[in-house]
Amino acid sequence: MIVGILGCGSIANILINELKDDEDIKLKYFYDNDIEQSKKLAKIADGIATDNFELMVDKSDLIIEAASPRAVGLFIENTLKKGKSVVIMSVGYLMDVNNRKNLERIAKKNNAQIYLPSGAIVGLDGLKAASIGKIESVTLTTRKSPRSIGSNGKKEIIFDGKASEAVKIFPTNINVAAALSIASNMDINVKIIIDPEINRNIHEVHVKGEFGSFTSKTENVPSNINPKTSVLAAYSAVNLLKSLNKTIHI
Repeated sequence: MIVGILGCGSIANILINELKDDEDIKLKYFYDNDIEQSKKLAKIADGIATDNFELMVDKSDLIIEAASPRAVGLFIENTLKKGKSVVIMSVGYLMDVNNRKNLERIAKKNNAQIYLPSGAIVGLDGLKAASIGKIESVTLTTRKSPRSIGSNGKKEIIFDGKASEAVKIFPTNINVAAALSIASNMDINVKIIIDPEINRNIHEVHVKGEFGSFTSKTENVPSNINPKTSVLAAYSAVNLLKSLNKTIHI
């Protein structure tokens, strides 16, 4: 499988490192607004840096978006129209129902798939199973270090509301809220706390429904390249890519 990457930041770096010896997945094409960054990663991966996104799509079997919600809006629609499947890391873009339905419609029409990795949390499979019945509530409490949010502030609650609003205010920081909302088919409750005493991104999820209830807590190590990105988020994309070639799916 030939893969093109849109966005050559921390996630792309981790993908290269984890997939370099995989014979079934070839990270071949790299596209970024910063051409020097794409050239750097292409050299490491023995791939090709390009400033022609459409060319990358034509020559790839699958495109990974690892850039930003804005990049999803600019590039993914045309990718799907060409019948190419995509992995979207910036899940927050899909919190807008119109955006999500539009991409879903185009994908179906052109026999393409849209893959959303589980990201920086655990428990999404359980939540999807639970959503077969009635879900009463889903709440996410996220604790971040000031560094990961680009702040030097004291400990405080910087957001308390719905996921749909959280992704607008923090488009590159709270994709987990969007993933939980899409998996549960509801606009979940989100609280974001800045805490200078921690050095990890901590996500606590509480789910209650007809099935019963569960609580999960994920303490993520931030990427060295970009503290806004958790290593687990990149690992989830690696796992998704590997699963596409597996016969047994767990």
